[in-house]
Amino acid sequence: MVKVRKITQNILNTVIQKRPADSFKGTYGKIALIGGSQNFGGAIIMASLAAVYSGAGLVTTITDQTNQTSLHDWLPEAMFVDWNQFEQAAPIIQAANVVVIGPGLGTDNQAFDLLTKTFQLAKLGQIFVIDGSALTLLAANKLALPQDSINVLTPHQMEWQRVSGIQMADQTPQENQAAAQKLNAIVVVKSHRTQVYANDQIYENTGGTPAQATGGMGDTLAGMVGGFAAQFRDTPKAVLAAVYSHSAIADKLAEKQYVVLPHQISEALPKFMHKNQAN
Repeated sequence: MVKVRKITQNILNTVIQKRPADSFKGTYGKIALIGGSQNFGGAIIMASLAAVYSGAGLVTTITDQTNQTSLHDWLPEAMFVDWNQFEQAAPIIQAANVVVIGPGLGTDNQAFDLLTKTFQLAKLGQIFVIDGSALTLLAANKLALPQDSINVLTPHQMEWQRVSGIQMADQTPQENQAAAQKLNAIVVVKSHRTQVYANDQIYENTGGTPAQATGGMGDTLAGMVGGFAAQFRDTPKAVLAAVYSHSAIADKLAEKQYVVLPHQISEALPKFMHKNQAN
């Protein structure tokens, strides 16, 4: 019998640290987020919003030119790079502590080209958060994950089926853990009770509400995972804290709302993190 540990509020003040007085924006990490085709710009904007609101120091969004105005309307704190100018994007990707790739990326040839070029830039110790259509491309083309980076996959159950080859009906903790170990990755399998596979352990989230069942929720989680991982050194614990925070905020909002919108979770993050930081 495989032991499944519960993710509870206790994870928060072990991860979210009080900020030292002598810190600056570089203290809290650099994130590059890559995604947002012409038709799916909202996905990368929501992911970027979550990264900024979770406290990442410097956030650059690498996306289609058509998304620039909307990005800066929502988020003047984020920098923009046109993904068609990859020679400008490459040094930013290389300098990032965390790369989030996939929200709204699409699955066409350009998306595949962006994914493979980005993987080629991966360096030792860099954290890659791989989400959305990047997971579909990964599975369809049998791409290997970057070897030098710390890889965090954030699939919903159908995306996990594509990546792992495990049918949804057969996605038991034991089977999922074996697949995550084979990939040598931290895997967040999103469902009613999201499970995280990390450090040869299995964790199950204790929060979550059907009010979260709306487009963009996973993009927001990917951005939060990136934001937490950029700031807090223990990557597996940072992932667990992001997963718990995402659902805990939604649970609170759902007490008074029929549906919780993804950007509302991001907007609630600064106060939530302040309340739950280490003493």
